[in-house]
This record gives sequence, C-alpha cells and structure tokens, in this order.
Amino acid sequence: MKAVLAAAVVGLVAVQPAWTATTPSPTVTATRYYEQPGPHQVTKVTGGPDHTLYYPSDLASDTAKHPVILWGNGTGATVSQYDEALKHWASWGFVVAAANTGQSGSGKEMLAGGTFLIAENGRSGSIFQGKIDTANIGAAGHSQGGGGTIAAASDAMVKASSPIQPGPQGSVPAMKGPSLFIAGQLDYIVPSPYVRGRYAWATTYPAFFAELKGSDHFFPGDTRKRLIGVETAWFRYWLAGDQQAKGVFFGPRQSAELFNDDGWSSVDRNKKADAIS
Repeated sequence: MKAVLAAAVVGLVAVQPAWTATTPSPTVTATRYYEQPGPHQVTKVTGGPDHTLYYPSDLASDTAKHPVILWGNGTGATVSQYDEALKHWASWGFVVAAANTGQSGSGKEMLAGGTFLIAENGRSGSIFQGKIDTANIGAAGHSQGGGGTIAAASDAMVKASSPIQPGPQGSVPAMKGPSLFIAGQLDYIVPSPYVRGRYAWATTYPAFFAELKGSDHFFPGDTRKRLIGVETAWFRYWLAGDQQAKGVFFGPRQSAELFNDDGWSSVDRNKKADAIS
C-alpha cells in the first residue's frame, strides 16, 4: 500500500541537512500545539540494522535522555513517504528508528531498531551514548506497519504504541502498554469498523480509538496534520511525561480535547483509559 504522511525526500545519504524547526506557541489548544514543529532542528541518517534514524540535531550537546519511537511502513512503502511525520517527532525530542522495509508486519524489524539504539546508548563513541531513554520506547506504524506495531507492542521493550489503520498482524490482547488506534472515516482499505473491532480487544491496558474525519487511507489535506499532532501528543505524554499533552486524551470526556475536536468524527476510550484522571 502507498503511504502518505509526506512528500518523498530525494536519496538517503549518510547525513541529511538539519531540518529547521520553530519554538511552538503555547497559546493554542494542546491538540493544535502539537501540530506545530517542536523546538529542535532534525538530522536524518541511515544506520542500524537497515533503518533510517531521525534525531534532534543538538543531541551531542544536550544532556537529556531522549525517548524513542519505532516506525513501521505500510505494504510496499518506503520511509521517505512518511518523512514529514518522522521529522516532526524528532523536532519534539524523540529519536525515531524507521525500518527500511515495506514488509514490517511481523514487528521484528521495528524492534530491531530499538535493540540497536539500546546498544548504541551504551557504546563508547556513539552519538547516542547516554542519550537514549531506554525505559521510554514507543512504536507506531501505518497499515501493515500498524499491524507490525501491534505485534511489536507485545514486547516488553515497547511502553506505548499507536497502530494507524492497522492490518491483521499481531495480537491486540498480547499488547502490554497504552495504545492509540487510528482509523480513517472514509478508509475503504482498512475500514474504520475493522479498526474499532481491533481496539475492542484492548481490555487490560489503557486504549483509545480515534476516527479521523474525512480521511481515507492516505490522509488528504489537513487530516495529515491532525494525525501527526495527535500522535505527537500521545507519545509526548506517555514517553516524556508531558502534562500538557495529557489533556488531549484524559480527564472528563466533556473537557478532554480529543473528544471535542471537530477534526475527529468518532472517539472512544476503554475503562482503563477512563480511569486515568
């Protein structure tokens, strides 16, 4: 399947030029706040076990440990087709390991990126030495990569996940941490009722279902921005402890922003998520 979060970047050379990001304005709602680029410039490299890595360009000079997002492409898709989202997450302080495969449904290729970064965190001379928050690793992917995300999230390495229009791979009951299931209102490839059905199997950990209004399988127009922003907020809360991001999802339904955002045609959360105050 084609993937569509962004235009392709020409070539995958050793190091791409840093991507300019601006400091986001806190004067907008949290859901829109995370749609804006984060405060970091971004570097993109090839590396690891056949992965493309995105990370804040100031990684070497900053003393913080950075959470990780493991990414899985849709069937036949390439990492560059999701470039916009992956750069965006790195601009918010994440190190992103994207598997260079259009067959990521097993989740193994995604987990290999996490294993690589954990090893690099302890390797003398690595740019990632001491920079990876190994306790805060998330997984996300689109279509077959969404199924791969479900499979990867059964591994204890993965603290939080977000399957986007996921395929049939993986076992939802086997997932170990909070998960955000994304569907498209007009998606006829992975229909919304199918995604909702997979979400319904999530009963032992906090889970959300969110249907993107007006979106097919390829996120046209502003739906892409809505998706990237909500994914950013999800991982900022679960992997970075960002309390502003928490308000997008949690608290009373009448005040939690995702339930009141007209960019989403249907939103639900399970009992475990309802219990988070």
